[in-house]
Amino acid sequence: MTVLNLKPKRVRASKPNRKELRDAQEDLGRSMRLTPKEATALQRQIAQEERAARKRPSAVRQWMDNTAAARAKTLEKPGPRGWNVEGGGPTGYVEPPVEAQGTSVQVCGLWPFVAGSSSPMVGVPLGNHLRRGTTVCADPIMWFLANLVLQPSAFVLGRPGLGKSSLMRRIVTVLQAWGVTPLVLSDTKPDYVPLIRAMDGQVIEVARGRGHLNPLDLGPLVQHLREIPDPRQRHAALEEMRGRRLTILSGLISLVLDRKLEAHETALLSETMRVLDPDLENAPVIGDVGRLIESRHDRLRAIALDRGDDGHYDKRVAGLLDACMALGPNGPFSDLFSAPTSEHLQPGVPAVFDISGIDDGDKTMGAAVQTVCWGLGSAMVSAEKHLATGTGQDQRHYLLIMDEMWRMLRASEQMVYFLDSLTRLNRTLGIGQIMCTHTMGDLKLSSDHLTEIAWGFVERSAMVFLGGLAEREMGNLEEVFMLSQDEKSMITDWSAEGGINPDTNRAASPPGLGKFILKIGKKPGIPFQSVMTSIEGTVNDTNQAWTKNPRPRDRTAGGSAR
Repeated sequence: MTVLNLKPKRVRASKPNRKELRDAQEDLGRSMRLTPKEATALQRQIAQEERAARKRPSAVRQWMDNTAAARAKTLEKPGPRGWNVEGGGPTGYVEPPVEAQGTSVQVCGLWPFVAGSSSPMVGVPLGNHLRRGTTVCADPIMWFLANLVLQPSAFVLGRPGLGKSSLMRRIVTVLQAWGVTPLVLSDTKPDYVPLIRAMDGQVIEVARGRGHLNPLDLGPLVQHLREIPDPRQRHAALEEMRGRRLTILSGLISLVLDRKLEAHETALLSETMRVLDPDLENAPVIGDVGRLIESRHDRLRAIALDRGDDGHYDKRVAGLLDACMALGPNGPFSDLFSAPTSEHLQPGVPAVFDISGIDDGDKTMGAAVQTVCWGLGSAMVSAEKHLATGTGQDQRHYLLIMDEMWRMLRASEQMVYFLDSLTRLNRTLGIGQIMCTHTMGDLKLSSDHLTEIAWGFVERSAMVFLGGLAEREMGNLEEVFMLSQDEKSMITDWSAEGGINPDTNRAASPPGLGKFILKIGKKPGIPFQSVMTSIEGTVNDTNQAWTKNPRPRDRTAGGSAR
């Protein structure tokens, strides 16, 4: 007798059908001659199928488990709509309606529309539409994630005192609550220190006598790159950090020497760093670099092609030694760059480099500090990206703020090239950016080549906020964004002065205070009036240098104080 080992038909795991299993058992028992042992085995197999089906989670149960895990995760950091905890104020979700386009023939009966459409309700709420009264929401990161723009970048233009920094601080504040970490890598006034302190972030003061900043120390996060399990990814990450350190050092020396480095000088710096710190474990200081070059190390002699002549070697490295001396404790920068870093950037923490202690007239000092701050900040973000990719961790998103950008551009030509490379790679690094300056005239530099690069910052920005500008200050805006006559009229009208209020005999608010036009390419702009909440007033006062000082006492004709 041939015994067939037949299995009953499998049932859906989410809803087991016991009746089918029992019917299959009875059908097999009637159609086949089974021994008692075979019948017992078949019953046992059917019972195992029933138990396995009951243990498999249903689709509803799986969804509930995933939701509970997602809610538990929001207790550690805010999600895309805020903190999902009691008192956290998470925003609700309103699904946008389906949108479609058509010609006036295709949508006849609906045209002309009885009401205009509003801007997308995506991003940070900024204020009210100047004509429709609807809420205007926009920011470079959320619009990029919603595929409304192709780059997570924005540019803000407007005359001083019309609310540019307040607009940027609103975007920073809301995005930080949505899990985007702000980094202000050079605050010259300072405008962002009160805001970052209110966020319990880092405020790092950088100036003579206020801490130290080692340009060769990229931070403790670099040490964790060795934890990447894949050897190819680990090697690529470490080599990039070496390249970034060399870029910061060569840029700083080029700034001090006021010229571009020769090819052999860059190669000497690279080999010097490999000799001093081959494994990126102990960051040297500028003095170590100078001493090693001066010692005529064999590997450096080979790079310098000295041909066994000490005099020829000294001539080839004279510029590097001069720069190391200038960056040392006896140079014009004091001990700012010659000692270990006082405080490193912490990943995922809002931070600001407060460089307001540097004199505005000391352009070389300002450019040097900004070069190092921007280099260290971008290196920290890049190292964290490598860790997230290599170890499977969640990658953080950052928002870089470049306010008062004219200071950086006027300080050194090297800053123009540095910012140009940064604006081209922000999307791949998970970085959003907002740049700000007063007029397009601020981007007109010493040469046409540099001016064209600087104007490219505006042209490549996905979003441009235009505040009050005089007609002569627009530059090439009309060519890039195709401003209509109505839009140009609004921008020029907003640049007028406020005058005197006859009722109070005090200065009236400028007509363009808090008013902007949001331009996306050559599309019609969105004019809006930014609206600040009462609590934002404490961190948006950019005239603290005046309001904090005591008022001068009024004196009568007799000289007594009132």
